[in-house]
Amino acid sequence: MRMLLGIVFGVLLTVGAAYVADSTATAGDARMVNWEVVNRNLQSAGQQVRTGWNRLTGAVEHRIGDEKTEGAT
Repeated sequence: MRMLLGIVFGVLLTVGAAYVADSTATAGDARMVNWEVVNRNLQSAGQQVRTGWNRLTGAVEHRIGDEKTEGAT
């Protein structure tokens, strides 16, 4: 559990440090991360998760509905 917590903390620390470095960079400096690409990838990943979740919960609701109609007959 400590290892997993350490990995999560390390990732958050790394991303946070890159964000702070990019936020404080002057106009002439190159940025470390293209945040527009990161945002687009996160939006895409979020949409895929929502689609999968809706498909999963729709299948569960459909099954529950089928069980209710079978029990009624």
